[in-house]
Amino acid sequence: MSKTSSDFLSEANKVVPRISASEAISYFNDNNTVFVDVRDSSDIAESGTVKGAERINRGFLEFAADENTPFHNAALEKSKRICVLCAVGGQAALAGKTLLDMGYQNVINIGGFSDWKEAGGEIE
Repeated sequence: MSKTSSDFLSEANKVVPRISASEAISYFNDNNTVFVDVRDSSDIAESGTVKGAERINRGFLEFAADENTPFHNAALEKSKRICVLCAVGGQAALAGKTLLDMGYQNVINIGGFSDWKEAGGEIE
């Protein structure tokens, strides 16, 4: 039996905790936290993103998260809290599950960028 996008999203939401943007803001100045925006660069260019967030397109995440590739993003450390966001929260959940599957242990879905912005989070 094949899976649907809803199946993948349901599985991701079961294992990747989602917190409010207000709660995520409390992690903003924590050196043990990395914010990752997984939207396309054109979406980020239009709306902005979390100040200082790593911009890693969801389609490239596996390469950026794998320390054994030349594309590894050094900001992604398995010992850190990884706060993932997108436009609404779906891509963040899927990306979060990928990171968990790759051995990252503290991955959180913080939802969509508009939630962050509305909550008063710092942006760029």
